[in-house]
Amino acid sequence: MQESTQTETPYTALGFYHKISQLRADTWNALKRDLGILVRLDDESRTKNLIKAIDVKLTRLEIVEDYHAFPSKEDFRHLWTLFDREEYVLLEKVVKRLVRALISESYRRRHVDLSETDADAEDLEALDALAQLRRGHPASNSSAQPYFELLIVDNLSTQEEEVVREAFRNMRRPEDRFVYDVVTVRSFEDALIAVLVNPNIQACLIRYEFPYKSKYNLSALRNYLEGLSEKELETQTEAERSILLSSMIHELRPEIDQFLVTSGDVEATASQDIRYFNRIFYRETDYIEQHHTILRAIDSRYRTPFFDALREYSKKPTGVFHAMPISRGKSVTRSHWAGQMIDFYGINIFLAETSATSGGLDSLLQPYGPIKKAQEYAARAFGARQSFFVTNGTSTANKIVVQALVKPRDIVLVDRDCHKSHHYGMVLAGAHVSYLDSYPLNDYSMYGAVPLHEIKKTLLAYQRAGQLDRVKMLLLTNCTFDGVVYNVRRVMEECLAIKPDLVFLWDEAWFAFATFNPTYRPRTAMHAARTLRDRYRSEAYRAEYAAWKAEFDRLDPDDDATWLDRRLLPDPDEVRIRTYATHSTHKTLTSLRQGSMIHVWDQDFRQKVEAPFHEAYMTHTSTSPNYQIVASLDVGRMQAEMEGFELVHAQVETALSLREQLYTQPLLQKYFRVLKNSDMVPAAYRESGVESYYDPVTGWNQMEEAWARDEFVVDPTRVTIAIGATGVDGDTFKNDYLMNKYGIQINKTSRNTVLFMTNIGTSRGAIAYLLDVLMKLAKEFDSRWEDSSRPERKIIEHRVHSLTQELPPLPDFSRFHDAFRQCTETPEGDIRRAYFLAYDEENTEYLRFDNGELQAEMRGGRDVVSASFVIPYPPGFPVLVPGQVISEGILAFLQALDVTEIHGYRPELGLLVFAESALAVPPGD
Repeated sequence: MQESTQTETPYTALGFYHKISQLRADTWNALKRDLGILVRLDDESRTKNLIKAIDVKLTRLEIVEDYHAFPSKEDFRHLWTLFDREEYVLLEKVVKRLVRALISESYRRRHVDLSETDADAEDLEALDALAQLRRGHPASNSSAQPYFELLIVDNLSTQEEEVVREAFRNMRRPEDRFVYDVVTVRSFEDALIAVLVNPNIQACLIRYEFPYKSKYNLSALRNYLEGLSEKELETQTEAERSILLSSMIHELRPEIDQFLVTSGDVEATASQDIRYFNRIFYRETDYIEQHHTILRAIDSRYRTPFFDALREYSKKPTGVFHAMPISRGKSVTRSHWAGQMIDFYGINIFLAETSATSGGLDSLLQPYGPIKKAQEYAARAFGARQSFFVTNGTSTANKIVVQALVKPRDIVLVDRDCHKSHHYGMVLAGAHVSYLDSYPLNDYSMYGAVPLHEIKKTLLAYQRAGQLDRVKMLLLTNCTFDGVVYNVRRVMEECLAIKPDLVFLWDEAWFAFATFNPTYRPRTAMHAARTLRDRYRSEAYRAEYAAWKAEFDRLDPDDDATWLDRRLLPDPDEVRIRTYATHSTHKTLTSLRQGSMIHVWDQDFRQKVEAPFHEAYMTHTSTSPNYQIVASLDVGRMQAEMEGFELVHAQVETALSLREQLYTQPLLQKYFRVLKNSDMVPAAYRESGVESYYDPVTGWNQMEEAWARDEFVVDPTRVTIAIGATGVDGDTFKNDYLMNKYGIQINKTSRNTVLFMTNIGTSRGAIAYLLDVLMKLAKEFDSRWEDSSRPERKIIEHRVHSLTQELPPLPDFSRFHDAFRQCTETPEGDIRRAYFLAYDEENTEYLRFDNGELQAEMRGGRDVVSASFVIPYPPGFPVLVPGQVISEGILAFLQALDVTEIHGYRPELGLLVFAESALAVPPGD
């Protein structure tokens, strides 16, 4: 067998690990292709080159497969033996079988012995592949035992590895709920890279002594290992190093169940901080106990309490004497006309319909059984203290949180371009709203996010006006529709330094998937809350804060620069972590439409919030929630815990593949420019200096650096493409070109951009189809130009110029009119009063701006004030809210828009504004 030397390959450095599964699959297929050519070649020079290429591919693959159970190390020794003996015909057969087993995933269902070379073995692989095609995907076969891999970390010899692997394999029983195989690694670094590149790993057994360094150059780990000293690690005790490894595995993949096998003082080890280990085994513990303990741990994540209860209920014969005729399918099975519903949906969905909360089911409004348990599992999965299911979307989830936390006249800081549900939530709660402006991306008619400098400046204004005690909540969207992601931890930390009890509501409607990726997770609300809580409890932070405070106290507290130009730290004795996140589970994970969740990490929840939260939940939640949505949330949580890491990693891979082609294909570049990090995040907010995650030479290796350091980053799975060069606006491109011609659906456009979102269901085939469509459209635009007359070309040039050069500046929030303000020193306004004041017709009038009527009133010195929300689609955010003074910039923006859908605007009448007499009423009357 040849040695795995460190060659200059993507696999050696693993700097390309963002696309490791695609590279793995593609390299195996390329190896199969090369061997097929080799065994049919007579040309000696070409044969020599092919043998060298095969050698390189085998060497690359062996590095990756070191971290997978199939093909095993023994399998690879068999491949090298055939290669060294020049048995290329047999090697081709074995590689074909191996590739079929990987594609069909037959290794998940039965042991694949690559040393077998008879026809029966090949036929079995072919049958497996055929069965996989018929099922669509092996996971759809619910009768199959789910498969996972157990990682064992121990400095074992080759022979010892085989003994251990065989010992665990012999523990398998037909009655086991799961089946698993074993991956062994010999070092601290190898264990970390294994959990990064092998999504099948669901459990980890850390055993005995193992060195720190890997034999490979693992550059992909540099960000995760920052601050660790190799010298210090090498001098650690067995227990210390095991505990550190466990904590790092938990940071990368918190869902993995971990177990410690120690040969030392097991009682002393158990008394240390071993919170990430499910259990400690002494070295003499037998394999049977370890086997059953591992399976039990996997089962605790695999359970779906409510879905299981609903399935059991659907099997029970019941007499239905309550409302809801469709329950148990009665109204459709007895119908001569409505039977097509059963033909389409199947009978189970009706058997599971009920309006009762008995029979093993539960009440969403006051859960005590399987729904309660399902919500507890969701809290575990998403790193929350409490989680709540919502069956009517995140719009409702947002309103529940706001109503539970905000009283009338409380001040809430809100990002201006947030979802409309927040604006309406402020109306319902009676909050006094202080809008924060996001940085504009005028060239693409979209907003970014709110700079921390802007947030701190607003909080300081309230502090100096003596109004900081009224500021209750900061509400921000993370990530934005366009994929701009906050540095959540830094925002919370610096805001808490100014107001230690500030409540945070992070609208993560589009970010539920982020919990299940180690790069994304630190920028989620729940992870940041837990991290900050742990940080402020530590003695190390107390020392850090004391040093910072001593320096800060020497500065002028009345100088804005003292607060705005340096990083702030909160007092650990005063700070309270109060964080809420809302997730549209149905948008980025598996759930039926309108399935959402509320996640809570609030140290004061039990004392201050639980009762009002329950009332708010009761206010907005139906007394007849859809149980199918609840069940889908339960299953979606289970899937995310069991395979979320794999699915999200694949999602990122497909997005990177799409971006790579758009970056490098000349014809696509001519009309479609994919926006990079530097296009969507100004340099002032990119401390890392990273302009693009992709480099043509080194690949996708800069993402971690940006995500670790920058104030804002861009989610690469949201691919925004500037299409101004086509001369077609975003809305037309979406409907006439993508949907009507090719059946491609997208959610969002701006005047000159379209947004393509990948998700956990996006396949490489879907990416290939999209690229094919974009290539066809690019050729169509080329032909349009070539076939155009001179006047037609002038029209095209004018459209292109309009979409690339004549873009109106995005308007900032102007101000609330004084009639809706309590304090002239601070910017908040009573949006509820303005909203309901417009209910009386005599308080409002319409003014048109297309004929200059409204502008004339403004030139005459009148403050013209909006009486309604005005929301153009696209871009989809309110340009005006009730009580806001209309500015010249806002009118210019509205006049420049070429969209047909503007909510709150009637072209034949104009804008609804307050009559001057209505504004003379004093605030509070």
